[in-house]
Amino acid sequence: MWVCRHLVVALFAAFLSLSFSGAQGQPKENTAKTALGIAGDWQGTLDTGAGQLHLVLHIAQNADGTFKSTLDSVDQGANGMAVTTMSLKDRDLNFAVASVHGTYEGKVDADATLIEGTWTQAKPLALNFKRAAKPSDIDGIWQGAMDTGAMKLRIVLHISATPDGLTASMKSPDQGESVIPASTVSRNGADVKMEFNLVGGVFIATLSSDLLSLDGTWSQGGSSLPLHLKKTTEEAAIKAPARPQNPKKPYPYREVEVKYANKTAPGVTLAATLTIPQGKGPFPAVVLITGSGPQDRDESLMGHKPFLVLSDYLTRHGTIDRKLCQGHHRGLCHGRRSRYRIPENSSGSKHEENWIDWP
Repeated sequence: MWVCRHLVVALFAAFLSLSFSGAQGQPKENTAKTALGIAGDWQGTLDTGAGQLHLVLHIAQNADGTFKSTLDSVDQGANGMAVTTMSLKDRDLNFAVASVHGTYEGKVDADATLIEGTWTQAKPLALNFKRAAKPSDIDGIWQGAMDTGAMKLRIVLHISATPDGLTASMKSPDQGESVIPASTVSRNGADVKMEFNLVGGVFIATLSSDLLSLDGTWSQGGSSLPLHLKKTTEEAAIKAPARPQNPKKPYPYREVEVKYANKTAPGVTLAATLTIPQGKGPFPAVVLITGSGPQDRDESLMGHKPFLVLSDYLTRHGTIDRKLCQGHHRGLCHGRRSRYRIPENSSGSKHEENWIDWP
């Protein structure tokens, strides 16, 4: 089931931040001398290696030849990011999006129907734009809820037409803001099928005659659940559930970030959050170790942060270590998550006994 936290992957944290600025004025870098007409909407797909982001570039050209443009990241719901500079010289198109520290260099073909180039944001990635396709009758935002038995999970589905066919992405706001792009989208009349290979899920649905609902089944991991989605004009505001148990800063104790090598697992660096009670030690210590699979130090799941709550309670009550003025560690992790395994974790906890044992 998608409710399994190990399947909810934050795919795009390194690309196209959702914190973007409003529209900004752009310098007059381009003149009206060019004969190429690039005004209009363009669609492209950015392959990040971990998944795909579908982008829409909106270009408007002023009478003096300058451009005023915006960029949408459809899968992330980040629309209207201001293109802060844009220039077109001969067939070379360059623009920048300052709010996400990204730049683009491309070349427009002779017919002005294709832009081939490179998007650079931390690292260069190939990105080609084609003239935007005419929207299909199912383009837009679809929302509903999936009843898992234990709880209802809200589902948001984005569908859009591109020059290469339909694309879609899905997210479950109750499980976080991670966006899962559809690997394939097919439609035969009223029958719609979407495959989400990243989570091993398939959505098969029937489109209503009024084109306003998708009634179908979500299948994942050998199980299937009904999923009914309604078309909406905009994504409903998602209010995060209240978690009053989560402590808020400033804390009445010190918090320190630490890193150290696990000598029993070569190449593995452990990192931890150290919390130090007020007062003079020595104090008892507690090491909190998360379960299997990639997790953050708070063992976050669906808005809950159990290790943050535990460490806060214990530190407020004077828990640290008998032999040093160090505290318990909220989870263990390292930079190479793909190599993280339970044996490394276990040996790491043994190594911590040595690491925190000062003479």
